[in-house]
Amino acid sequence: MDKSIKKINMAEMLCDDEIQSAAASVLKSGNYIKGEQNRGLEKEFADFCEVKHAVTVNSGTNALILALKCLDIKHGDEVIVPSHTFIATANSVLFCGGRPVFADITGDNMTIDPEDIRKKITPRTKAIIPVHIYGHPCNMDAIKEIADEKGLYIIEDACQAHGALYKGRKIGSIGDVAAFSFFPSKNMTVCGDGGAITTGNDDFYEMACALRDQGRKEGEKYHHDYPGLNLRLSEVHAAIGRVQLKHLAEWNRQRRINAAFYSKYFEDSKNVTLTKESKDVVAVYHQYVIRVNDRDNLQKYLKEAGIATGIHYPLPVHLQPAMKGLTTPVRLPVTEAAAEKILSIPVHPFLTVAEREYIAEKITQFHEN
Repeated sequence: MDKSIKKINMAEMLCDDEIQSAAASVLKSGNYIKGEQNRGLEKEFADFCEVKHAVTVNSGTNALILALKCLDIKHGDEVIVPSHTFIATANSVLFCGGRPVFADITGDNMTIDPEDIRKKITPRTKAIIPVHIYGHPCNMDAIKEIADEKGLYIIEDACQAHGALYKGRKIGSIGDVAAFSFFPSKNMTVCGDGGAITTGNDDFYEMACALRDQGRKEGEKYHHDYPGLNLRLSEVHAAIGRVQLKHLAEWNRQRRINAAFYSKYFEDSKNVTLTKESKDVVAVYHQYVIRVNDRDNLQKYLKEAGIATGIHYPLPVHLQPAMKGLTTPVRLPVTEAAAEKILSIPVHPFLTVAEREYIAEKITQFHEN
């Protein structure tokens, strides 16, 4: 390993004096739940997403569950989802009693394929969950056309897409409801688990606020309108999220700079297949994913060179043991082929120029050996 380069992580999290001060301030206040920090984060995140409402929760998974509950997804309802995603997308549907129906992805940017969505619709279909995988927006025009034609809800899984744009519109403002994650590896975090939903629908917003707090409306302690859960985000995490949010636009800009470097570097490579960014989107590169034939050996080679990598995701959800007997067996050729070749390389905003050049050079050296 080049002695001038330290170990390069897949993700790094800002935890500066301002964040520590924000957390300490909450601890000193004695107000730990349902306070001004959550209200502030909700308003600021809604403004950032250019949508009317945001509701904070304690994880991205629970954001998805809350979104599904707001749309009354229940036993017997089918929800079309990609298999090329983190399993939480499908688990959330199952948790609500619904049935995930898996659709294939496109070959260029690995987002859900609208043509395959259309093929998977049945009389039991109630919603579509397009996952803006790796921070790249799905083809929302085509998905909305299908949803409008068939009378289906759209839940944007935006857990990797904070700040991404589709034809000038912020991700999280296009579907009926959207779910975000603030997990430590995301483009912004709360230094722990956390999440939020966004919606422009007043009724969904009111229900979400109640459902995340045991089914009670604001100001009502022992009157419960719905069978809800405790999905609240702590004030400490909300305070941290507010500081992180102030940096998000700049961090996304730096991710795009790092991604542009890789894309230029490998544009003529015969060994590296790049994920293509559609011309009508602004992706925010939660991950930068390449496809290579000898993926496992390349990953080992990079690890020996001090470069952390990831595989997002090595086993498609429809092939996971957890799905056996709960979903209809299906073959998804594009998804299954991608899973054999994908490799995520560091793209986080704290990469130095020397580090990203070192990563690119090591990938090239591997293929030259």
